[in-house]
Amino acid sequence: MRILLDSLTKTYGTGASGIHAVQNVSLAVPSNTVYGIIGKSGAGKSTLVRLISLLEKPDSGSVLYDDVRVDNSDKKTLIERRRRIGMIFQNFNLFGSRTAGENIAYPLEIIGASKQAIKNRTAELLELVGLAGREKAPISTLSGGQKQRIAIARALANKPDILFCDEATSALDPQTTRSILLLIRNIQKQMNLTVVMITHQMEVVRDICTHVAVLDEGRVAESGTVTDIFSRPKSVVTRDFLANLAVSAPALPEAAACESSGGIHQSSEDGFVRWSKDGGKYILRFIGSNTGEPVLSRLSHLFNVEFNIRAGGIQHLSEGDVGTLVTDITGPADELGKALQWLESRGVIVEIEGENR
Repeated sequence: MRILLDSLTKTYGTGASGIHAVQNVSLAVPSNTVYGIIGKSGAGKSTLVRLISLLEKPDSGSVLYDDVRVDNSDKKTLIERRRRIGMIFQNFNLFGSRTAGENIAYPLEIIGASKQAIKNRTAELLELVGLAGREKAPISTLSGGQKQRIAIARALANKPDILFCDEATSALDPQTTRSILLLIRNIQKQMNLTVVMITHQMEVVRDICTHVAVLDEGRVAESGTVTDIFSRPKSVVTRDFLANLAVSAPALPEAAACESSGGIHQSSEDGFVRWSKDGGKYILRFIGSNTGEPVLSRLSHLFNVEFNIRAGGIQHLSEGDVGTLVTDITGPADELGKALQWLESRGVIVEIEGENR
């Protein structure tokens, strides 16, 4: 399901006290992908997801699914459309009075599915999320990761076209987060879903998304593929997210068989580490195979320059690696200019004091 947002605007309140939650947002979410929408608190993420998922109407602009406008649909059409949308939330939103299986069954009960169909679908989904045989388990006996797996199963009950994940891993520890992200990615591929991840964690974007939009004060600061955003960040808010990334674990494995005891073991061998807060005028970004090349060593042999590395590391993205070095490079002006040109000719992206060359 392809999603197109055209000039969406949403304001709460009127006059000077009005809150401009979403301001003229236009985005294209490709079909059958995991698309991230990231922003700090108050950036407009939650409002935007409510507009995209048809829970609220925009003040202006439009929402299209597969080139068909849906935000202005009549009540009956909206209800039918919403049944084909799955939602996962940070706090699970499960019924404490129902068992795990009964929580999954709830959406099917609403549409009047037969008891046998509900039983079969519930068993199928429990198997899918790795909790086969736990249909009678009280919600209170489940761990946070298990509760989120039940929430995922419930969201998939009506075989949706789109799955929205609103801060779905924010309440989970890092190991469980990796396990849940792996599950979501495997489900996305298996069911050909369009998944929209709403998050304030760039680690989530890095580990699972292929495209991302960065929100800032209700507007799109920038958008594109995750590789482009990580290697060529344009906005201040994006650079701030990247500067505060946690340690990068290896890319998510393809199969759930890589899980162990409900989680995935992280590695702290790679990631972005800063060992000096001083200097760092030049930020060098390496994509793909360039991350393993001794570029700076060659640079010092070819040109009369010296370098001092202040920070560095590799971020493992779903579609490849992006390496970053924060450095000082010194030398005669003409040699320095030649050195920077040589770096760019080798596919290295050079930023000077936060500005792209």
